[in-house]
Amino acid sequence: MKMSIITPSFNQAAFIERTIQSVLSQNYPDLEYIVMDGGSTDGTVEILQKYSDRIIWKSEKDNGQSDAINKGLQIATGEIVAYLNSDDTYEPDALQKVADFFEKNPDKKWVYGKCKIIDAEDHEIRKPITTYKNILLRKYSYAKLLSENFISQPATFWKAQIHSEIGFFNEMEHYCMDYEFWLRIGQLHPAGVIDSYLANFRYYTNSKSGSVNKKQFQDEFRLAKKFGANHPVSVFLHKVNYYKITGIYQILSLFK
Repeated sequence: MKMSIITPSFNQAAFIERTIQSVLSQNYPDLEYIVMDGGSTDGTVEILQKYSDRIIWKSEKDNGQSDAINKGLQIATGEIVAYLNSDDTYEPDALQKVADFFEKNPDKKWVYGKCKIIDAEDHEIRKPITTYKNILLRKYSYAKLLSENFISQPATFWKAQIHSEIGFFNEMEHYCMDYEFWLRIGQLHPAGVIDSYLANFRYYTNSKSGSVNKKQFQDEFRLAKKFGANHPVSVFLHKVNYYKITGIYQILSLFK
């Protein structure tokens, strides 16, 4: 089962080599790894050149993260696809666990697993948040997804054929393109669950998610309202969860 992983990148020389190594060290037998760089000037290109014999990469100006992901997905040839941001990493054997899941569950179109939160030095942080999300992700439901985005993007994989049904990532969404995509898939297909850690999400002050939490959660609520017209209770719960989560992050910010 061929798997294609896409990494969008822009000026992430501090982290991208760790990301690349986490993918290549999977030693997955049928892997296509594509890095779509937005024209970095910080040494990223020199790092990509080191791996030219093992990855497909391109460095050119793009229209943002979603555009870079879509460009990679459009040239991907794997049956299973995913994207891993240039500062995140995979856990050992993650890709094999995903392949095993799809082999055993051929009816499933997408799957997610557990994800740790790490800092700039690869140390696990914010364990209470991870524990909370692990409780939520044990059993998938669309109503629950509308009430809260509990799915961790780095630990999510899907069959490439889904793009012929729902298209690609919405390039108008800059912070929640993943959540918007999950909501579109979820309208048609229930997700599978892998009860293992598959990836690590890097959280630090200068990261995209680390610097725009409030905007991200506002956008998630907007999307929940858009897709939840027939789920008013879930939309109401999402609003409650918005205040809860932003409050928690404000408290956590005091302990940086």
